[in-house]
Amino acid sequence: MNSKTITREELCGLFDHTNLKAYAQEEDFKKLCDEAAANHFAMVAINSAPVALCHKLLKGSGVHVGAAISFPLGQTTVNTKAFEAEQAIQDGADEIDYVIHIGQLKQKNTAYIKEEMETMVRLCRSHQVICKVIFENCYLTKEEIKTAAEIAREVRPDFIKTSTGFGTSGALYEDVLLMKKTVGDLVKVKAAGGIRDWETCSRMIDAGAERIGTSSGLLILEQFDRARQQRG
Repeated sequence: MNSKTITREELCGLFDHTNLKAYAQEEDFKKLCDEAAANHFAMVAINSAPVALCHKLLKGSGVHVGAAISFPLGQTTVNTKAFEAEQAIQDGADEIDYVIHIGQLKQKNTAYIKEEMETMVRLCRSHQVICKVIFENCYLTKEEIKTAAEIAREVRPDFIKTSTGFGTSGALYEDVLLMKKTVGDLVKVKAAGGIRDWETCSRMIDAGAERIGTSSGLLILEQFDRARQQRG
């Protein structure tokens, strides 16, 4: 996909409309879902507790409900992640975004990361739910990012994802390039964290991102529309 030729409809279809704030309340989720449905966004990205509410609010809209699992640290066991994901799916989640055990990757325990990924992918597949794997790149070296992507290339989740948005930095253009180069067409890449304007969003798309996690989707759309009008 190319940011210079992307249509407004295609851009809306990339957005995971996000509210992962600890203090989010029912009225915030209603607003999030209304905005996502009105603009035909791909998904609302939320923590697991409000999944049932958002599932009800979005019924019939075509917008998916995505649950963030072991968020944002990833420091829970594989069984705990699977339990949380299973509960979210039962509540109506169409997509699961889970955070890897970052410490285990940094300890070079690739067997753990692979087993964790296989468990989560297998669970999601059994329910016909999309599985996204969050690396949290700000804590990883380029070699560690590549290693995690190589595992994903073998296990084949639906997406690998740059960031939670709660780390020390978010998505980086060069990280998206590296992730996409490593997995090729076998796995998609989601860029998330710090994507608050069309310029940044367009760079992520051109690097190979096929989903964009952002709480600034409406602002990005405004900027996209303005940029297209200026081009004539």
